[in-house]
Amino acid sequence: MSRAHVLAAIALSSGIPALTCARPADPANGANASPHPPDPATADPGTPVKVAAVERATLALTVSGQGRTDALAQQKIRAPFKGILRELRVADGDRVRKGQVLVVLVAQESQAALTGAQALLRAAQTPEEQGDARRALQLARRGLVPAYLRAPEAGVIVSHGADEGSLVAEAQDLVSMAAGDSFVFRADVVQTDLGRIRAGQPAEVHLATGSSTYSGTVHGVLPAASANDLTAPVRIDFSSSTLPERLGLFGTAIITVGVRQEVPIVPAPAVLRDDITGLSQLAVVSQGKAHWQRVSTGLAQGGRVEITEPPLQPGTQVIVQGQVGLPDGAPVQVEP
Repeated sequence: MSRAHVLAAIALSSGIPALTCARPADPANGANASPHPPDPATADPGTPVKVAAVERATLALTVSGQGRTDALAQQKIRAPFKGILRELRVADGDRVRKGQVLVVLVAQESQAALTGAQALLRAAQTPEEQGDARRALQLARRGLVPAYLRAPEAGVIVSHGADEGSLVAEAQDLVSMAAGDSFVFRADVVQTDLGRIRAGQPAEVHLATGSSTYSGTVHGVLPAASANDLTAPVRIDFSSSTLPERLGLFGTAIITVGVRQEVPIVPAPAVLRDDITGLSQLAVVSQGKAHWQRVSTGLAQGGRVEITEPPLQPGTQVIVQGQVGLPDGAPVQVEP
């Protein structure tokens, strides 16, 4: 008996199914098809990303410069005669109205007579001496005519040149004040930006004190340029409705030198820039896949970037998170 017959006999006697040689099944008839086809639910859904839509907006082209509040002109309140400064009724930085009393001044001779009469009364011992001293004091008081120096117009006290009780000379500066409508902001602007500065351009001034933003307009570029930091002062006139409270306050002026109307913009995180080549690109989502596009950017403002090329249509979905390292054409899953 041959070996094949012996093996078949053993298989049959032991209950083991006989092994037969067969050809590989034809894939066309499905004999080799998996009994469990892939479940669509378990397929790779793509890289999770977050997107934003392209929008159109108006962006302002601005130039900025740091500076401080200043006054165009200051007025000096001077002593009309030699005397004693009896009262100083204002402090530096105070706002005053027109006609408000700033200083009370008395002539030196009158004050000396009053001081002498008071000393005479203190030294008087007899009733007769005391009576004479009181009459002298009354005369001294009647001769003591104070001079009330008033503000010529509304404004702000900038500085004072004497304190209460001081002996002041004739024509000595007692108080310096600036008219309220003479307040300006002097911004130091880089000289390379001066060519874009024009009179009448709108400006906003943000003071370091954290107070409100003040609006104004550019008056012009002042002649005193600085060779040290390559800047030149630009005068900004405040609007009459918004004036800062004090002089010498530091801040930053933002001048609008141009406007771009209805340009396509995307959030800044959507644009990736190659530090070596300097090229920028972003990923657009179309039919569930990411497609990289090289772009040219324009103005950047408030976390938004203008796309100048290629022209992107409003509503186009661009990836703002999760696009780093993503291959072109890779499937993505948009997250809310």
